Amino acid sequence: MDFLNYPQPLADLIAGLSRLPGIGPKTAGRLAFYLLQQPQVAENLAETIIKAQREIKQCSLCCNYTDQDPCPICEGEKRDRTLLCIVEQPRDVVSLEKTREFKGLYHVLHGVISPLEGIGPEQLTIPKLLTRLGEIKEVVMAVNPTVEGEATAMYLAKLLKPLGIRVTRIAHGLPVGGDLEYADEITIARALEGRRQI
Repeated sequence: MDFLNYPQPLADLIAGLSRLPGIGPKTAGRLAFYLLQQPQVAENLAETIIKAQREIKQCSLCCNYTDQDPCPICEGEKRDRTLLCIVEQPRDVVSLEKTREFKGLYHVLHGVISPLEGIGPEQLTIPKLLTRLGEIKEVVMAVNPTVEGEATAMYLAKLLKPLGIRVTRIAHGLPVGGDLEYADEITIARALEGRRQI
């Protein structure tokens, strides 16, 4: 999108908004004009962003985002301290917690191993993970089923199995309401692998 006809501050705002994930230039333009027409909304949004930047940090144990350290999950007295779920991003913890099914602890990697992007184990929170395995008996890999996610899961499994820790993977397969006709071969294969008795 050509920003040449816009005043520079407006062009900068549109360019900044378009750098957000899922926001293209047209949507960024609509948002920018909306914010200019609603100055109170813009001010509140700016203050909220600054407050979140100042107050949200990584938990020193699990690396999830929190405003207290350790985070409420790590502090939770009813949590199973022998069970650890490894996820890619903080938003994955939120998704798993919504199910109310997982009662253990979490560890957030903040990404996956991706040699093409120059991301190795040292760029993730893997060194911190290795320092907190004392009571852990089982690690559940809940990383996404991408090539990088699978490579990360395999790397971690090779590190953890020699320590006597059981390493499991969440099942992947067909979503509820999905049709076999529209599923790809890998999804169907995973659904068959993760089958269970009824």
